[in-house]
Amino acid sequence: MSANPQPARPSTAGVPGRSAAEIRRDIDVQRQQLGTSVEALRGRVTELTDWRRQVREHRSELIVGAAVIGFALGGLAMLKRRR
Repeated sequence: MSANPQPARPSTAGVPGRSAAEIRRDIDVQRQQLGTSVEALRGRVTELTDWRRQVREHRSELIVGAAVIGFALGGLAMLKRRR
């Protein structure tokens, strides 16, 4: 990406009789927008797949879930022993 991005001009896509320069400009604008979107998506994917951060942010929910699962497994084990 360039350090000094130019403002995107309105697209002329789909306009009949466009010149080659207009088509190239539209391609450049689309390429720039795609690059920006890919970078934003990459950042979001990195954020969502950071399991350490997810554990930090959802610690109380994880503790409650682990307790519920522990009690459920303990209850099942007790029921099997009684049979």
